[in-house]
Amino acid sequence: MKKKAEWPRRLRSQEWYGGTSRDVIYHRGWMKNQGYPHDLFDGRPVIGILNTWSDMTPCNGHLRELAEKVKAGIWEAGGFPMEVPVFSASENTFRPTAMMYRNLAALAIEETIRGQPMDGCVLMVGCDKTTPSLIMAAASVDLPSIVVTGGPMLNGYFRGERVGSGTHLWKFSEMVKAGEMTQEEFLEAEASMSRSSGTCNTMGTASTMASMAEALGMALSGNAAIPGVDSRRKVMAQLTGRRIVQMVKDDLKPSDIMTKQAFENAIRTNAAIGGSTNAVIHLLAMAGRVGIDLTLDDWDRCGRDVPTIVNLMPSGKYLMEEFFYAGGLPVVLKRLGEAGLLHKDAITVSGETVWDEVKDVVNWNEDVILPAEKALTQSGGIVVVRGNLAPKGAVLKPSAASPHLLTHRGRAVVFEDIDDYKAKINDDALDIDETCVMVMKNCGPKGYPGMAEVGNMGLPPKVLKKGITDMVRISDARMSGTAYGTVVLHTSPEAAVGGPLAVVKDGDMIELDVPNRRLHLDIPEEELARRLAAWTPNHDLPASGYAWLHQQHVQGADTGADLDFLKGCRGSAVGKDSH
Repeated sequence: MKKKAEWPRRLRSQEWYGGTSRDVIYHRGWMKNQGYPHDLFDGRPVIGILNTWSDMTPCNGHLRELAEKVKAGIWEAGGFPMEVPVFSASENTFRPTAMMYRNLAALAIEETIRGQPMDGCVLMVGCDKTTPSLIMAAASVDLPSIVVTGGPMLNGYFRGERVGSGTHLWKFSEMVKAGEMTQEEFLEAEASMSRSSGTCNTMGTASTMASMAEALGMALSGNAAIPGVDSRRKVMAQLTGRRIVQMVKDDLKPSDIMTKQAFENAIRTNAAIGGSTNAVIHLLAMAGRVGIDLTLDDWDRCGRDVPTIVNLMPSGKYLMEEFFYAGGLPVVLKRLGEAGLLHKDAITVSGETVWDEVKDVVNWNEDVILPAEKALTQSGGIVVVRGNLAPKGAVLKPSAASPHLLTHRGRAVVFEDIDDYKAKINDDALDIDETCVMVMKNCGPKGYPGMAEVGNMGLPPKVLKKGITDMVRISDARMSGTAYGTVVLHTSPEAAVGGPLAVVKDGDMIELDVPNRRLHLDIPEEELARRLAAWTPNHDLPASGYAWLHQQHVQGADTGADLDFLKGCRGSAVGKDSH
């Protein structure tokens, strides 16, 4: 347990607000035009509420209201709250993909924290990329920080069936192509998918990253699953506001919480909840920011033997609302602890150990949070496969895959990029059947650019009409956490940098062997070497702006796709005054 810092002491914000110098009067005097009394600048903790609210980030559209509860908690605990709007990378609206802007958001927010008089931060997040970007930023500056999420939407229902946001979008879209659903019915179903404020109601990336924040110890226990419109979400926000003030007094920082043990807890938690493959790339990036050596090998080592016990879409049948009623993530953490799969002494933002927080919780629904012997899959987690097609690794989510396809050999049907896929996939003349392996190139961090969620390629209509719902699909792209299927993702090195994926041809045989963690392009080594030597880039390069910066400096998916000049470095939290 970390020793608490001495209190009272002079805080960082006093570099701006403490004293009678001209510079201090400049900073403090301007703040008073908001009507703040002089005694608020007396050295009490100044808390930055970093809010990713935006009308164009619908998952976070209710965070303005929630921020008021955070403020109330900060005032109650004797702090001075300052709400700061920050870059909000919306999964729903950003093109070409929100992932390209995760790093930009992290960089911008890091400097927002570093350049302003904050002693601690409340990270108000929800939509997929907002959670990792704010945690990455906070880790880089290393001021006391705590996460509060906006919570998931309520369950969707369509004609008596639970509708999972995202999951049923993919399902219904395939049904339309197969002739099992009309376009009019699809439009009718649309109205049932998002019926309250909040993030995806499945165990998609948003709920996964909320769970990762809690498992890492960066959010209060129970935060992840409370629905966005539940009054208890407001209570959580207010308690979070109270807690950050004490964290500043204790000087409890991200580097104290996000240890290697905490990341291992998060990896095992991801396996237990059937979490998104996107958690891989985000946790690798977050670990890099805090200086922790986390690799794909850690993902395979820690997650391999963890059963998936949370029965939620896309792996199972329930949604986040039921997960909350069953007891939420604390029950999962308790199960992991009882199975010897949790570092129980990992400290959290509460100042207590993770085990102290969860040891007495109760599972209220064992059909939602399953006993280990009834797990959706006994070997959950994220599988890392390697071979001559993915020398640096690729990932697959077994709980969302078809068991009969986890060992498969098939003929490659190649799409050079997402546009090539869209141009060909609905053509009945396409030479493809259910035994083939669909391969898509140039959709990685550099290639797309930004690594879009297009890896779960929809199947061709002529295959869907046979009643086939899954095929092996391989790409250097990502897929939505709400998606499902036997989909190999994040293939590294990516095609755009000349990885082996770039030289796969129609008709090549590909072997996927998940039990043995193998992904193999079945051509002679000499032929592979010849193709790679002859390869030249064929994707467009950005000419200017952030897209150019990103393309020049983004790293591979196997290390978290962060910018190469940001990883593993924490800078000073106090800059020089220019006045």
